[in-house]
Amino acid sequence: MITRRVPGTQIDVSILCLGTMTFGTPVDAKGAQTLVHAARDVGVTFFDTANMYEGYTRTMGSAGGVGEQFLGEALVGWPEAIVATKVGNAVGPTAADTGLHREHVRRECERSLGRLQRESIDFFYAHRPDPDTPLVETVEIFVGLIDEGLVRHWGLSNFDAEQTQAVLDVCDSAGAPRPVLQQPAFSLLDHRIERDLLPLCRAENIGVVPYRVLEGGLLTGKYVPHHPPPVGSRGSEMSSWIPRLDDAETQAMLLTLKADATSLGRTLLEHTLCETAQVDGLTSLVLGATKAEQVLAAAAALDTLS
Repeated sequence: MITRRVPGTQIDVSILCLGTMTFGTPVDAKGAQTLVHAARDVGVTFFDTANMYEGYTRTMGSAGGVGEQFLGEALVGWPEAIVATKVGNAVGPTAADTGLHREHVRRECERSLGRLQRESIDFFYAHRPDPDTPLVETVEIFVGLIDEGLVRHWGLSNFDAEQTQAVLDVCDSAGAPRPVLQQPAFSLLDHRIERDLLPLCRAENIGVVPYRVLEGGLLTGKYVPHHPPPVGSRGSEMSSWIPRLDDAETQAMLLTLKADATSLGRTLLEHTLCETAQVDGLTSLVLGATKAEQVLAAAAALDTLS
C-alpha cells in the first residue's frame, strides 16, 4: 500500500486510515480485532479514533471511550502502528467534560493513553473549535503534552480556514510547534474545503486527512434511490447519518460520477477512492467499516494507484 510522509514530521502513514467510529455498535470487540487485523494484512498502518467514539448509539455527552479501548486491544503487540485520536467533544455533563481547556485536554489525553495501551499518542487532534477557551491556552496544553512525551504531534479537526490560521498565528507568536494535520469532511460530493482550507494547508505544509470520504456509503454504490437501504447497512441502521440519500441534486451528481467510473472501467467505490486520493494536499483517507471485506475492497482500490 502507498504510504505518504506527514508534513513536518518523520512519520509515514498508509494512504488508507482505518476509522473506528463504528466500534461499539455495530462492531463489537471481536469484530474490531477482525477489522484491524484485516487492515494490517493489506498494509494499513494508520488508525483514527476519538475519546468520544462508541458506535452508532453514541449520544452527545455520553462517556465514550469504547472506540479507543477496542482499538487498543486490537493493536496489542503492534507498537509501530500509527494512532490518531481526538479530544474536545463532550464526554460528560460538566464543564470539565468538554472543550479544549487545559483541565479537559490533559485528563482526556491520560485516559486515551490508558485505553489505547500506549505510551504516547502519535497525532492528537483538537476535535472541534472551542470558543469558550482562549487559543493561547489550547496551544499551550497541546504543546505541553508534546514536551512531556505524551503526544508526538498535534492536529486540528473541523476547524475552518480562518480558525486554522488563527491557531497558526498563536503558535508562531509563541514559537510553539504548529499542528501538522487537519481533519475536515471532504468527498467528491462535498468540495467545500477546496475553496480555502485545502489551499491554506498546502501553503502552510499541513497534511490533510479527510473523513466522510464515502459520504456514509453513498459513494460505494450500495444505495439505490427511493429503494430501502440494504439490511445491516448504515443507511438502514442510522439513516440520519446519510441525510442526502434521496436528495435530487446528490443523485444527479452520483449519476455523473457513476458514468465517469464506468468510462474508466472502475466501480463507483474504486473511482471515488482513486480520485479522492489524488487530490493535491491529501495525506491519507479515513474510512470506517463494519466488515473486513469493506477494508479489503478499499485497499484493493487504492492499490491500483501504486
